[in-house]
Amino acid sequence: MTAIVWFRQDLRLDDHPALRAAVNRGEAVVPVYIWSPGDEGDWAPGAASRWWLHHSLFSLDDQLKRFGSRLILRSGTALDELSALIGETGATAVFWSRRVEPAAIKVERAVERMLSARGVMWELFNTSLLHDPATVRTKSGGPYQVFTPFWKALQDGTEIAQPIAAPRQLAAPRKWPKSLHLEQLELLPTPDWASGFGLMWSPGEAGAQAQTKRLLGEIADYDSERDRPDRDGTSRLSPHLHFGEVSPRRVWAQVIAHETRHRSGPSKGALAYLRQLAWREFAHHLLHHFPQTPARPLRDQYSRFPWRRSSNDLRAWQRGLTGYPYVDAGMRQLWSTGWMHNRVRMLAASLLVKHLLLDWRHGAAWFWDTLVDADLANNTLGWQWCAGCGADAAPYFRIFNPVTQGRKFDPQGRYVRTWVPELSSLPDEFIHRPWEAPAAVLRAAGVALGRTYPHPIVSHEAGRRRALEALSAVKVR
Repeated sequence: MTAIVWFRQDLRLDDHPALRAAVNRGEAVVPVYIWSPGDEGDWAPGAASRWWLHHSLFSLDDQLKRFGSRLILRSGTALDELSALIGETGATAVFWSRRVEPAAIKVERAVERMLSARGVMWELFNTSLLHDPATVRTKSGGPYQVFTPFWKALQDGTEIAQPIAAPRQLAAPRKWPKSLHLEQLELLPTPDWASGFGLMWSPGEAGAQAQTKRLLGEIADYDSERDRPDRDGTSRLSPHLHFGEVSPRRVWAQVIAHETRHRSGPSKGALAYLRQLAWREFAHHLLHHFPQTPARPLRDQYSRFPWRRSSNDLRAWQRGLTGYPYVDAGMRQLWSTGWMHNRVRMLAASLLVKHLLLDWRHGAAWFWDTLVDADLANNTLGWQWCAGCGADAAPYFRIFNPVTQGRKFDPQGRYVRTWVPELSSLPDEFIHRPWEAPAAVLRAAGVALGRTYPHPIVSHEAGRRRALEALSAVKVR
């Protein structure tokens, strides 16, 4: 007797209910990952995500081999490959982890119908979230659309289930089904533009555990440090959570256990981090209940928003050549590392949708392709929040000033100097506003505006005025 465990965005052995269910049957377990970009609809993994996936799959296979098991790799539709695997292995049960993306749910339903028709037992589990999003409801029974009451419901509602340990052994089948080699999935970029990613990231469960350990050691300062891109004050767990190399339940439990050991209660920093986990939960809650939002604004009136079209402005934003050093630093950090500090993500998004009046979906698509932590729920929430058209969104008239933000969160310009080296010799006073520096200061710093670094793509004042006029047009109609 054999059970198949269909791995998806749950590439770990710890706190894996689907894997535990298969092991508890006392049968041989066949772990499988199916590379099926066609199943993802319009949201197949982007280039940066594919880099991460390659290394995460390698790590998972290595872990399984230590148990005398292995990861079977297949390519094709999940429906076809699972059907074939059942025939090859004689499997009588299939277990997997639930996802909330609309295309993924559609695939799950098709797989369920196929398994039921063939008389194969199946079960799916919530392994990627603190709670099943269908179970968190307002008092009236509807979904939440504002974060604060959602956060309160998480704190006051059902207890978060305790994580379960990784299995101690995995029974191997007498004969393994055929498997592709990892390289045959062709996930790595050619030419290799992602060589810098490996300097910052260690994909896989061990990497996730190391990052969690680092977070715990610094968590008391998380609240004060997390908004400073010039410091290493964030958890850097987002890609590990997206690919399921660590479960949010495990992280939550470890934070609580750490605070219990070292303090009388959770520190301000610990609560701030748990709140960020809740924001991730909220994003998936919204995607589950409003599956149209990756393509359409949640607030219907924004469907009429008068977006501009400018491929030149979009390209300048993508390349980090907007003339606003703080934004450009973030866009270049993104290109070099596959990641951008969250504070700078908000500012970069605000510049695109407000100063430049370019459709938020252009930004969402760029982030989707370039972020190693690209997650449909988080990406959609973040962009609709910045564009003012989603749940709990920032008011559209709230328009970040790139200079003010830079001075506040990168006061010595260390972040800008790291990622915009052509400005590195400017004094702190002008590092976030080089266009206001005296000519002598620019010459001394080797900066020639318009040649070595661009003028601002639009002034803050003009961009703000244009954005508010566009918002007025939406309200009038």
